[in-house]
This record gives sequence, structure tokens and C-alpha cells, in this order.
Amino acid sequence: MARRTGLIDTAVEALRSRIGSGEWPVGTRIPPEPSLVELLGVGRNTVREAVQSLVHAGLLERRQGSGTYVLSSSEFAVTMGRQIADARQRDVVSVRRALEMEAARLAARRRTADDASELLAKRDARAAAYEGGDLDEMVASDLALHRAIVRTAGNPVLRSLYDNLIEAIGDNIRFNFVTDVHAADAHDSLIEAIVAGDPERAAAETSGYLSGLLEDG
Repeated sequence: MARRTGLIDTAVEALRSRIGSGEWPVGTRIPPEPSLVELLGVGRNTVREAVQSLVHAGLLERRQGSGTYVLSSSEFAVTMGRQIADARQRDVVSVRRALEMEAARLAARRRTADDASELLAKRDARAAAYEGGDLDEMVASDLALHRAIVRTAGNPVLRSLYDNLIEAIGDNIRFNFVTDVHAADAHDSLIEAIVAGDPERAAAETSGYLSGLLEDG
């Protein structure tokens, strides 16, 4: 029994590692059971129990007739999501302001030429999504822009905190698109400040649009 438990634990860690590293991104389907047996070098029952363990943990989700999909990249994100599931939107905005102001400030100080190109491309993608009018695309492109700013900040702790709140942030962005008037160029001044290397202006731009949402709440 001890050996079997050890095999299951090892299989769980192997699966968790691939999820956490991004090898199997959130939203994607993991390999089918026969492939996992070959990949992990263990029996079918061990694979099933390892997968079930991560389903219970909230990292994986079984979909009838479709397969098993990555639901989250970390247990911490799942726990945080449960804790703030009923949080008021203005409370989420308040936390976003704290994290995103510092991210913008650091990004302006640390951006490279490649970072600047990525941010400008994501700014343009956001504008195109807005003009297209598809809500899902608007939310996805806006979130992608904010995540790129956080990555550019170069602070792994800040990035981890942001990524672990990503579901709540995405829901907040959707809520804001539905309830407020957003322009296609809403973040242009922020990106310009980061690309120009102006940390205080970048932080002020972030504070400006998020504080406006708080005033509306």
C-alpha cells in the first residue's frame, strides 16, 4: 500500500509540474489516459487516482465525452478564487489598483525594446477587439495587456500574486466593460508612459482609470 501511495504521489507531482510550468496551459485538454500511462510510466489505476486528486484540488476538470481540462495552474489560485467569489467589484478594483500601479511603475523602469514592442502590439489588439464589439475578445485582449505589463515589471512575487487573482480580475474587467463606457484608446496613455520610461506617469495613469471605477461604485 505504501508503494502504491508513493506512485500516486509521484504521478500527482508530475502532472502538477506540467500544469504549473505552463506546458499544459489553463483551458487546454490534457493527454488521454493511455498517453498519461506511457508518459508517467505507471498503471491506469494510478493515473486515474492522480488525475482525480487534481480534480478534487481544482486544477483539473473532467468534461463528459470530451476529456480532462486544465482549470487552474495552482491550488493557491483555486483557494483565492473561492475566497473572493462573492467579493464586491469595487473591492477587486481596489486590489487591482494596488498591484497594477506598482506593476506599471516597475514596467516603465525595466521595459526593454522587446517589451515595448509586445505592449504596443497588445494595445493595438485591445483596440481592434473593442472596435469589433465581441465582449469575450474585448475581455481577453484587455486582460492580456494587463498581464503583459505585470510580466514587464519583472517582479516574480507581484506576477505570482496577479496570476493567482487572474480569474477575479478577468471577471472584474468583464463587469467593467458591461457597466461602464470604455474607449478603444482607454489604455493608450498608460502604454505610452511605460514605453517612454516614465514610471510616475505610468502609475498615475493606472491610478486614474481604476480610481474612476471606484468612484462609480
